[in-house]
Amino acid sequence: MMSPRAIVIGPPGAGKTTIGRLLAENLDVRFRDTDADVVESTGREIPDIFANDGEPAFRELEERAVDTALREHDGVLALGGGAVLSELTRERLAGHPVVFLSVGLAEGARRVGLSTARPLLAGINPRATFKALLDARLPIYRSVAAVEVATDELEPAQVVDRVVADLAALAC
Repeated sequence: MMSPRAIVIGPPGAGKTTIGRLLAENLDVRFRDTDADVVESTGREIPDIFANDGEPAFRELEERAVDTALREHDGVLALGGGAVLSELTRERLAGHPVVFLSVGLAEGARRVGLSTARPLLAGINPRATFKALLDARLPIYRSVAAVEVATDELEPAQVVDRVVADLAALAC
């Protein structure tokens, strides 16, 4: 059975896609993103799914995408920021090399620009929403992660180097 070399998780703005792609390149494996899988399988953008079908419908699609990717993909896999909210997904991640990319409120807000392209951050006070999201999800990310790398002060290449070193230490 296939298993990803690394599964990258974290909140919006942590750099899951950027770091995931660079990590895959470093490890000489393929990169896959479950958000892209949802878009491809539905033919719809994520904000459209949120707006028209609601978050629960999106989460169901996301849960299926993660399950499929965990079975089919042996490279680096990036999960959407909220994928770990699913108890079933958390169970499926057990025993996998899960890398949590953490980001602080100020840096995360700067990176995402608190844009409406991110459906959970659209609204009256996106910064407060982002803080609440970070506060609520932090223990969940940590509960499934084998490795945690704080990304605030690091360039992408430095994050990748740290992830590679931490994964190597796990394998020992």
